[in-house]
Amino acid sequence: MPSRHRLGHSLGLATLGLVLASALPAPAMAQRIAYDSGDDSSSDSPRGKKDDKRSSGRHERYDKEGRQKRTKIQPYIDLTQLVTKEFSPGDDVLTYTIPGVGLDAAIVGARSAASATLRYEHRFGHGKKADDGDVFSGIASGYTTVAPGVTIETGALATRTLIDRGGVAIGGTVEDKTRTNVYSAYVGPSIQSQVGDAEVTGNYRFGYTKIDSPNAYRPAPGTEPVDVFEDSTVHAAEVRAGVRPGEVLPVGIGAGASYYREDISNFDQRIEDFKARVDVSLPVSQSVALVAGVGYEDVEISARDAVRDATGRPVQGSDGGYIVDTSRARSLAYDTSGLIWDAGVVYKPSRRTSFEAHVGRRYGSTSVYGSASYAPNRNSAFSVAVYDNVAGFGGQMNKSLMGLPTDFEAVRNPLSGDVSGCVASLEQGSCVSGSFGSVRSAAFRARGVTASYALDFNRWSAGFGGGYDQRKFITPTDTVLAYANGLVDENYWVNGYLSGKVGERSEVKANLFANWYQTGSGLTGDTTVVGGTASYYHNLTNHLSASAALGLSGLERELPLDDNWNASALVGVRYSF
Repeated sequence: MPSRHRLGHSLGLATLGLVLASALPAPAMAQRIAYDSGDDSSSDSPRGKKDDKRSSGRHERYDKEGRQKRTKIQPYIDLTQLVTKEFSPGDDVLTYTIPGVGLDAAIVGARSAASATLRYEHRFGHGKKADDGDVFSGIASGYTTVAPGVTIETGALATRTLIDRGGVAIGGTVEDKTRTNVYSAYVGPSIQSQVGDAEVTGNYRFGYTKIDSPNAYRPAPGTEPVDVFEDSTVHAAEVRAGVRPGEVLPVGIGAGASYYREDISNFDQRIEDFKARVDVSLPVSQSVALVAGVGYEDVEISARDAVRDATGRPVQGSDGGYIVDTSRARSLAYDTSGLIWDAGVVYKPSRRTSFEAHVGRRYGSTSVYGSASYAPNRNSAFSVAVYDNVAGFGGQMNKSLMGLPTDFEAVRNPLSGDVSGCVASLEQGSCVSGSFGSVRSAAFRARGVTASYALDFNRWSAGFGGGYDQRKFITPTDTVLAYANGLVDENYWVNGYLSGKVGERSEVKANLFANWYQTGSGLTGDTTVVGGTASYYHNLTNHLSASAALGLSGLERELPLDDNWNASALVGVRYSF
């Protein structure tokens, strides 16, 4: 049987190949339909007319979003030398020789678009403490039109993270033997059609996420356990029909239904979320509309317990993970059904500015969500989103991937090779950092906010992303996971990048990151992660370039455990084909 390590690499390679294949032009109009974007009552424009994003009448050199058509596929090979100096808890110096191969691609067509970066490297460690190893990383997002009104959307992420003792995924930090791979991918069709005066939309997404680590983390005897997420699948479908204000009635009316199911391998957990609702949109001016919706929801979260021995203690397998008792019925952790509603306001004075805010009742309590975006010119953009949903780690990761733009430049850590939590783009949804944080296997209710600001002025570009994510875990009280029920983990994060040309053949880049992780568990207390890198690139010829990079990163814990601090330096050469 193939190892989990090889299966994870195969997943990443196959998914990125699908993304690139999906980006090939096809003879039809493409339309992206957002997945799990909240209750979509705000989709009716206050102006009473749909924003026309179709490419009919445009010059063929531009896609439907007004971006200039282009195709750039850049494969490369490189060789780097990395030295890492540890300051805490030890003082080791580790040296690696790293050959690597990769591919950067950007495709913008009239009916398709995709951006992707893929890299594989092998690290040859010098000395007893510098281990050899393979590293695969990448991020991709794309869509293509396969028939009039029908698109296929897909995306993927492969990166590494450190699983801390408190059950938190920490990216961009020190080299550590406990670092592990995270893989996530999704694919599915979207449809859009006009039936009389009604616009009909629908979509389906299949997602998969895996953390390549042991099934369970076992701390010292007598301390609280942390069950680490292993993998999950997601099925999500949505259909909606509606008429816009002024087309049939003075108000816009829409009706729709959605279904979300996530199956988490740990303890055979299952999340099912069905809702059906009717929405009304009332324009009060050319740029403002009042919106409201009412409907029905049925949400259920369940799991199985571990096998118990004669004394009632849970039984663990040879890999340290608990053995799930499939002979017993599922235990309910959460079961709610009934009326849902919300009301809000939508403000859209132009295609460059939008704002919406909603408050209502869902999941048996008050729910608040919304978004805002502002692009004062073609060179800068600001966006913010407030969310409230129920999911597992895999489902939350998939949702962030589905929100990624299709036109971006990946931001990589030049020392570790890992992709950053944000991409360089002037479009919305450019960060996935909020989806990391806690890697407990348990289902949770997530509430939070993400914000990003990006600048792109010809030779220089910069960006900043930040956010807050709160997860309240939901588990059955009669299973091994009972310890996590009601536990609240919080994650504050920021990411920043800067890149620019210095002369005709040189470029500099800088990245900064920080996380403040607060856990309701008493195992490790709060964790702080900070770091930054600076790199310099120089084109020796049209195909050959040289690079150098420096970085400092650290992890500090509140409780008296070892902190981790190190500095790294790298030099390398790359040949681009």
